[in-house]
Amino acid sequence: MTALIIGILLPLAGTMLGSAFVFFMKKDIPDRLQKTLLGFASGVMVAASIWSLIIPGLEMDGGGIVPASVGFLAGIGFLLLIDELTPHLHVGAANAEGPRSRLSRTAMLALAVTIHNLPEGMAVGVVFAGSDYGLTLSAAFAVSIGIAVQNIPEGAIISMPMYAAGNSRWRSFFIGTVSGVVEPIGSIAIILLASALGVALPYLLAFAAGAMMYVVVEDLIPETAQGKHTNLSTIGFALGFVLMMVMDVVLG
Repeated sequence: MTALIIGILLPLAGTMLGSAFVFFMKKDIPDRLQKTLLGFASGVMVAASIWSLIIPGLEMDGGGIVPASVGFLAGIGFLLLIDELTPHLHVGAANAEGPRSRLSRTAMLALAVTIHNLPEGMAVGVVFAGSDYGLTLSAAFAVSIGIAVQNIPEGAIISMPMYAAGNSRWRSFFIGTVSGVVEPIGSIAIILLASALGVALPYLLAFAAGAMMYVVVEDLIPETAQGKHTNLSTIGFALGFVLMMVMDVVLG
């Protein structure tokens, strides 16, 4: 139980640590660094989707092409639905997405990040649930640690623009931290669901992979492809992908 609690809280700790950068940095994150960090986050999420979720789901009992395909498409559809129904504003964007709302820009920025963080929490939850069905605990921790590492730059990318927009340092830190609270909530929800529907675990693994890939394709990659220094995003992606792959193989 202690290992489970630590595992589902590690990603939130990464977000908190990154959000705390607002207390030590005077200005917004330089564009070069932000592009590199966004690329890094993309690489971690893609590698985790493949090595930690899709491949184990294909190889476990009850897995195969059908659960992987159905679960993956369901994960994409789930995030697409949330994206359409939730008013949100991406960092650096001028216009909000989703239905019209009177929410402040700060609130919509926080909602955008919350949508982003939900599938990461789901991924952590499903790999820990899988430890009862053949997945190793070390592999589950590899996913948790990998997401926690990529949450550090993400937390900074959230809190620093909040501060630049006129919020206080503490308010910016709080918003950045709260955006990560959805991760342990998502983890717990998936663990409870998997416990009730153990035979559906291959579907849940692919579902979490699809949700994470949606975030990468819909949000992260478009942000890294805009403006200058896109080559740094590619380098960041490569580093993040290799780091997550190595962690999964070595710890798994």
